[in-house]
Amino acid sequence: MKLSIKNISCVLLIVSILLMAIFIPSTIYASAKTVDGEVDNAVAVADVQQDAVEQEQKVESSVTQHKAWAAAIVVGLAAAAGAIGMAMVIAKAVGGIARQPEADGKIRTTLMLGLVFIETAIIYALIVAILIIFVM
Repeated sequence: MKLSIKNISCVLLIVSILLMAIFIPSTIYASAKTVDGEVDNAVAVADVQQDAVEQEQKVESSVTQHKAWAAAIVVGLAAAAGAIGMAMVIAKAVGGIARQPEADGKIRTTLMLGLVFIETAIIYALIVAILIIFVM
């Protein structure tokens, strides 16, 4: 399969969706955990409440860690794939200009347009990462 800007963008989108599908259900499951059991006196109730607070803090810390990992992976993969795509586009443009110097202006215009589209895909991945951290 030939690697093109369209293929790289599709791969980035699929990877982002898969990462969200992996990390978000685990955070929801972790936040839904509760302390079970029956207690007979007020001291035991206070201990259970304290344990529940500690458990909730652990779960919240775990959720934060999952969100941080998901965001880091999304942005890292998008940036790496975008850099590879940009390198390929620039290499092809330089080769085209070397073969046909008279088409320099058209090639450069197309090159810039392609780089903008690749960078837009990276910015979308950054937005997804920000949404993972702050909204979900």
